[in-house]
Amino acid sequence: MKQDHLQLRTVDVTRYITPLREGGSLPALADADDGFKYVLKFKGAGHGVKALIAELLGGEIARYLGLAVPEIVFAQLDEAFGRTEADEEIQDLLQFSQGLNLALHFLSGSLTYDPATTKIDAVLASKIVWLDAFITNVDRTFRNTNMLFWHQELWLIDHGAAFYFHHAFTNWEKSALTPFALIKDHVLLPQASELDAVDKQFKELLNNPVLKEIVNLIPEEWLIWEGSEWSSDQIREIYLTFLTTRLENSDLFINEAKKARHAII
Repeated sequence: MKQDHLQLRTVDVTRYITPLREGGSLPALADADDGFKYVLKFKGAGHGVKALIAELLGGEIARYLGLAVPEIVFAQLDEAFGRTEADEEIQDLLQFSQGLNLALHFLSGSLTYDPATTKIDAVLASKIVWLDAFITNVDRTFRNTNMLFWHQELWLIDHGAAFYFHHAFTNWEKSALTPFALIKDHVLLPQASELDAVDKQFKELLNNPVLKEIVNLIPEEWLIWEGSEWSSDQIREIYLTFLTTRLENSDLFINEAKKARHAII
């Protein structure tokens, strides 16, 4: 949903409830001081803060475009967490994640989207395919749909695998112009027959100021990368340029998605 001013709340994690072992990054269900439960993503896991940056940017771009995404919050993890955890892997994860992490509102009672039993209408499918091609999200496939049904609405989760260029952070200019051939594996591609109309709509919504405001949500401490030659301001500018370049050249990934779709229908 469009907002006049983009901002995220910050909560304090009050209780680690249980690990969610669907992926390798060991997210967890946790309580926060606002009384809500969250799916907590740790900066000490897997790809570290880069996965959190991808989660933040992907989720907030999706929300701005009107897609349903659980509320994203910054989650402060106190140094006391992990001291009494019996599982050594989880104990290390909690200790390495002290400070500012990311969390998504827990959709209690939600069901995983099953493409075999539920079809999504063409416009919504096209919007989600457009989003994932735009942010180069490799992880919305038949194997791992990363979508939930909650209150009879389709919700998008887990954008941590997007922006895969930033793991190497080399040739990012070339990556910004990729047609994104992996869109062929997208779970909603068969239904995405309205890509041209969605492209026109989304390019009218998104622009440089909007993308800059979203990129500026990234906390400064997540942009201090050990061994990096880039300053935090330079990294932020690269993310913004990556996004604006892809938006200006959306025909590259739209044509790739249409080509891939025609090959499977």
